[in-house]
Amino acid sequence: MNVEHAKLSFLRVTPDRWPDLERFFESRGGPKHCWCMVFRPMSAAFRRVGSPAKKQALSETVAANTPVGILAYDGEEPIAWCSIAPLETYTNLRTRSYVSDGSDTEDVWSIACFYIRSTFRRQGMTTRLLKAAIDYAKANGAKAIEAYPVDYDSPSYSYMGRIGTFERLGFKEIAMAGTRRHIMRLQL
Repeated sequence: MNVEHAKLSFLRVTPDRWPDLERFFESRGGPKHCWCMVFRPMSAAFRRVGSPAKKQALSETVAANTPVGILAYDGEEPIAWCSIAPLETYTNLRTRSYVSDGSDTEDVWSIACFYIRSTFRRQGMTTRLLKAAIDYAKANGAKAIEAYPVDYDSPSYSYMGRIGTFERLGFKEIAMAGTRRHIMRLQL
C-alpha cells in the first residue's frame, strides 16, 4: 500500500477506540508481545505473567482514559501506532535513569515507541506519526516532548525511532541513555 494513496487520519486512543488498538496489536506481525507496557507501570509479578497481563494492563489504562498514544488510520483501518503520553505515565523511563540531565520534567510528554504495519513502512510514515504526536501533545498542554531514538546503524531499539527523524523536526539531543539511545527534546 502506498501512503500517498491512503486516507490518513491520526486519532488519540480512547476507551471507544480500544477495539481498534486491540485489533491492530493482535494483527499479523503486531506488537502483541509487549502491548507497549515496557516503560509503563506494572508490578514485577504481573510483568512475568506475559502478554495477556500486559494487554490487560494497557486495556485498564485506556479504560481509565489515561493518554497512551495515537493510532494512524487508513480510512477505518488502523495501520500505525505511536506511544506518546505524559512522562509521568512512563514510570520506567525515570527509574531506568533515561531522564538523566536534571532538566525540568513538568508538562513533558514522551514518545516511547512506533509500530507501523509492514505495508506502510519506508514511506515516511514515522515522520507523519511524529508530526501528529507533536500536535496531539501540544493540544494537551505539553511544554516539551522527549524521545529516545537510536542511530541508524543501531542493532536494537529501532522501535523508538531513528535520530535523524527527530532532528529534522527540531528535536535537540540533551543526554544519552546508555550507549545507544539519545534523549532528545523538542520545546513547544
